Amino acid sequence: MNERYPIGKFQFRDELTSEVIKEWITEIERLPVYLRDAVSKLNEEQLDTPYREGGWTIRQVVHHVADSHMNAFIRIKLALTEFKPVIKTYEEARWAEHTDYILPIENSLTLLESLHKRFVTLLRDLNPSDLQKTFIHPDSGEISIAKNIGIYAWHGRHHLAHITNLTNRKGW
Repeated sequence: MNERYPIGKFQFRDELTSEVIKEWITEIERLPVYLRDAVSKLNEEQLDTPYREGGWTIRQVVHHVADSHMNAFIRIKLALTEFKPVIKTYEEARWAEHTDYILPIENSLTLLESLHKRFVTLLRDLNPSDLQKTFIHPDSGEISIAKNIGIYAWHGRHHLAHITNLTNRKGW
């Protein structure tokens, strides 16, 4: 198994139908519950265990998911309110080096629950023309809101798998 990409990299070659998008939105909606459940019985030592050699700790993964999904929410809001905005990238690995990443994970779990309520409310209200709106990612190019919904549904599953694969390997 590939510990870095346990569910593989994001790929979607099928048609972006309303049903596919609804499924992705439901995945985004459920992520905070699944994430909280995955870490609920872990102690501090376990939270500070890297999910792979050279990888982030579970604590860092939880904080990263909150940071990343805040960025996703903002990128979608920008795409809805501006014409093809160029979004700002960020150095994820360097963000993980700051002291807020050693805080208790409850901070990011609560943040993620609140953020996802807003995120899902926004996403469920989008019409087909909204879903086609785009932003420009300096590295990845033009990305539609519809595709970005899929990317973040995948992103949640991806990091949840980091945690659950580690806890399963360790028998926690």
